[in-house]
Amino acid sequence: MQAWRNPYAVSFAQSVADFQSRKQTPRDFLERCIATIDAHEGRVKAFVALDLKMARKAADASSKRWRAGKPLSPIDGCPVAIKDIMATADLPTQMGSPAFKGWHSGQDAACVHALRRGGAVIFNKTVTTEFAIGFAGPTTNPFDPKRTPGGSSSGTAASVGAGMLPVGLGTQTQGSTLRPASFCGAVGFKPTIHAFNTAGIHPLSSTCDHLGVIGSTIEDVWMIASQLSLGIGSPGYGFLNGAANILPVAVAPQKLVVLYTRGWDELDNDAKQQFNHTLQALTAAGVQIVGKDDEPRVQAFEDALKRDVDGALDIVAYEMQWPYRDYIARFGSQIGKRIHGLIKRADAMQPADYTALLEKRQAIRAQARNLLGELGADAYITLASSGPAPRGLKESGSRTFLTPGSWLGFPAFALPLLHSAGIPFGIQLLGADHRDGSLFAAARWIMREFT
Repeated sequence: MQAWRNPYAVSFAQSVADFQSRKQTPRDFLERCIATIDAHEGRVKAFVALDLKMARKAADASSKRWRAGKPLSPIDGCPVAIKDIMATADLPTQMGSPAFKGWHSGQDAACVHALRRGGAVIFNKTVTTEFAIGFAGPTTNPFDPKRTPGGSSSGTAASVGAGMLPVGLGTQTQGSTLRPASFCGAVGFKPTIHAFNTAGIHPLSSTCDHLGVIGSTIEDVWMIASQLSLGIGSPGYGFLNGAANILPVAVAPQKLVVLYTRGWDELDNDAKQQFNHTLQALTAAGVQIVGKDDEPRVQAFEDALKRDVDGALDIVAYEMQWPYRDYIARFGSQIGKRIHGLIKRADAMQPADYTALLEKRQAIRAQARNLLGELGADAYITLASSGPAPRGLKESGSRTFLTPGSWLGFPAFALPLLHSAGIPFGIQLLGADHRDGSLFAAARWIMREFT
């Protein structure tokens, strides 16, 4: 197995030792990022707002703290991409919508506040599809400008994939963090549902929306994830499992359950072969792989997913009635056709329909947890996208492999291990809810062993 290696990747986590030894400063690190932005942004089109003066001021303050041996956190000085559905006090928040062009919230979202408390350098907003669910923006794939970067966190993923920034924030309601991470050769992470505080992030679906992280390395991702959690907490939830200022050690998974789902039918032969080679490499490394051909309970779980997962979009449509009914009434055709269609979808539902969907989801969640427990497995393994990014910029690519994990609200990583003709795509590691730290330990081991 010859794993993908991103030639553009830049890692903040790998630079921390240099800050401590004074070989470089956060300002030095930022200037390399800015040089890469200057070189690639004209092609990639990842940003809708940039304030380099603000960035340099924040990086200089961070450099002073590191020289004094008093960084605010392990991510002090880290430049972070902020998806443009997240409120920022000093930059516009436009949600990819013409109805909100130039709009300012006047305050930071909870996630931005948590990062600033840790000393992160916040100076940009990245392209999102309209309200993270509608029409695509101008961003291109960093490895082929004729291909989609994925959505809806397109700008964040492309900026990381192009090496313009080491890490950034995305969101995922169905596939919007892990899919663009997969397409752009980056690591993606979405936690257990509600593990991160989402206040100040424009809502879609309160029981499906996840705040996610996309980074050049799994260490960068977890450092940011830990600060997002420890920096403010999540009301009623507490803190991300495994969040800490010291990275959890890598631990080899003993057993993984492979899921094919209906997404398998969307793959070409090369993608199928590469995924199977990954499973063979894991087996050779001592990881037991269990699938539907080995265990009838896995087949039963896949059948349940196929039967009920389409209800995920109905849940989203029903839960997004506020504020989108108001937006349609106020802004009319400035709101995209997809959002109009989802509100019409909600119109066809009754309260009893919504209740039934929630009950089905609870049943599948229990089945997913129980299956891992009964088999003594660490996680599920599947793909993070239906192969590499497709050509064209109007669509963001299939979310078939990703909807189940978002629907369940379970933690998941996209790991950029595969490629086809120089275009990356990732595997997905999906764990049980509230065991995010254990999933990170397994994902970190996989990345260490195979890259």
